[in-house]
Amino acid sequence: MRMKFLNTQVDNLTMSEAIEEVDNLIRERKHSYAVTPNMDHIVLIERDKLFKEIYDNADLILTDGKPLLWIAKMQGTPIKEKISGSDFFPEMCKLAAKNGYKIYILGAAEGVAAKAAENLEKKYKGLQIVGTYSPPLGFEKDDDEVESIIDKINASGADILAVALGSPKGEKFIYRIRDRIEVALSISIGATIDFEAGNVKRAPKWMSNAGLEWLYRITQDPGRLIKRYWNDATSIVPIVRKYRKKAK
Repeated sequence: MRMKFLNTQVDNLTMSEAIEEVDNLIRERKHSYAVTPNMDHIVLIERDKLFKEIYDNADLILTDGKPLLWIAKMQGTPIKEKISGSDFFPEMCKLAAKNGYKIYILGAAEGVAAKAAENLEKKYKGLQIVGTYSPPLGFEKDDDEVESIIDKINASGADILAVALGSPKGEKFIYRIRDRIEVALSISIGATIDFEAGNVKRAPKWMSNAGLEWLYRITQDPGRLIKRYWNDATSIVPIVRKYRKKAK
């Protein structure tokens, strides 16, 4: 069930319901894409017109982040479950292995996606990851490189495109090429490929369940993440106030 949440909409689904919807979207073959809003995305939607457009047209919107669940609960519109990309993508792999769907991974550092693909194919018997590619820095400004990437994806016969370019770069690239790629479903999965390759550790489950995964991630990359999380925390408050007033 899709519901209004702050400056976007979200599909209020459990993990199993979301995977069922993924299966439906793949079967429909309509060049769909999924997004996973967290606090950073909510802040970006407010400031970035293209990012808002991407969300407005998304086929599946799954809430990634305990703080958003807390906000929704305070507003009296609870969201069923946190569905982070790092939990969702392995479930997608499980579905793909079961139903014979093929996956292409675009992004991550050189060799990381290939290692993640190797690990995932060992974990999920029958999983077919039909290609990986790590594009050079600034590739999105090179039309020839973009054309080459589109050709690689289409030649692979993939049903699912998983993009590990970071956010909002990943979502924007998917939106840019969505009508020219022959996959059924695309999704930006952030750091998930680094987790699956084993070169970055995820927070312990208890921290994730308690909404403290951000704290664990800061310890791994403080230079980049302290500023980002501080900006998100200070920016989300006026956004919550703004849309609470609109709701009234």
